[in-house]
Amino acid sequence: MDIAFLGLGSMGLPMARNLLKAGHRLKVWNRSADKARALEAEGATAVGHPKQAVSPGGVAITMLSDDAALEAVALGANGFVPALGKGLHISMSTVSPELNRRLAKSQHAVGGALVAAPVFGRPDAAAAAKLNIPCSGSEAARARALPILATLGQRVQSFGEDPGAANVVKLNGNFLLLAATQAMAETLAVAQAAGLERRDVMDFFTSTTFACPAYLVYGGRLADEDYSAGGFKLSLAAKDLRLFSALAGGHNLPLRGLLEQRFQEAMDSGLGDQDVTALAQTLPRK
Repeated sequence: MDIAFLGLGSMGLPMARNLLKAGHRLKVWNRSADKARALEAEGATAVGHPKQAVSPGGVAITMLSDDAALEAVALGANGFVPALGKGLHISMSTVSPELNRRLAKSQHAVGGALVAAPVFGRPDAAAAAKLNIPCSGSEAARARALPILATLGQRVQSFGEDPGAANVVKLNGNFLLLAATQAMAETLAVAQAAGLERRDVMDFFTSTTFACPAYLVYGGRLADEDYSAGGFKLSLAAKDLRLFSALAGGHNLPLRGLLEQRFQEAMDSGLGDQDVTALAQTLPRK
């Protein structure tokens, strides 16, 4: 089918490539035009602004960095929502639930629909079409989106008709991931101080009690003290934590407060462009 893909960052680019490999016809847009042009050799058509990418009644996929970027692309001066009309917007960015609810209303006002479908997985999982995808929106919209989502991920699970629900799941999941990252960083610091090899300790845990992707991937980076830019920048993790905090509202969540403090320290230390595991670098030394 004809699909507009908007946002070709470290996640969006491999996702767009998988859609091309599956035979879909793509028009692509990215703020940095060179990434869009790079896909032309693979069969995509690069356009100059978001509105040019969509076809009336077609499908638009957004994979952007934050609320402001998504709102501008959807509803700004060259926003695609009016041009998409009765089409389907698949919103795959990690943004606030409230923004997707507002965008769903805007798309509905011109006869269309929105499905929220944020993703779990790093760029290598995106390239391998192994993402895990919660989704939400009207039943009809979800049915239309499902074949596309199945091309991009290994599991797609519905969370009902509220277009903000999937982002509630995403923000809660990222909070769990950030809490695990902090816990692993502290665990390895204690093990190393006791004279143990970081990699030996983490290999034991990830082959027994904690044999799951979050510990395997992020624990591996922490064990090797590899904090170079990876698939989840610390600045984006800090943004997601802010969104989770806004979602949590007045709930008394002590761990949230600790993580907010830790991420602020990491951002103040200039670690925002490194991998989220760089959080470990701000642990006090014994």
